[in-house]
Amino acid sequence: MATEHYHGSCQCGAVSFEVDADLDKTVTCNCSRCKRLGSVLTFAPKDKFTLLSGEDHLKEYLFNKKQIHHLFCGDCGIESFAYATAPDGSDVVAVNANCLDGVESRALKSHAYDGASV
Repeated sequence: MATEHYHGSCQCGAVSFEVDADLDKTVTCNCSRCKRLGSVLTFAPKDKFTLLSGEDHLKEYLFNKKQIHHLFCGDCGIESFAYATAPDGSDVVAVNANCLDGVESRALKSHAYDGASV
């Protein structure tokens, strides 16, 4: 797979977005948050992500080193994306592939990331 254009949203649809992402590079993380949520993450440069609606519905959750800005819909509670800084210093968006229209995230060949040890 190469980079493709996707539309996504939270469960209730209040938060919607578009992103250009490569789903061959998805990750499952075993940190205390991702493990409980069952997130399948794909990372994209922040300039390849557009929040279309719902900024006023977003709530932020920070934990551990408080470097990842986990954003979730204050209405339905779904975390469809998070903002962070990549190791190279660039701004990225971690998009929950479960929230992308037409994507069966369980069929993706995701790589495991040991976030519990970080």
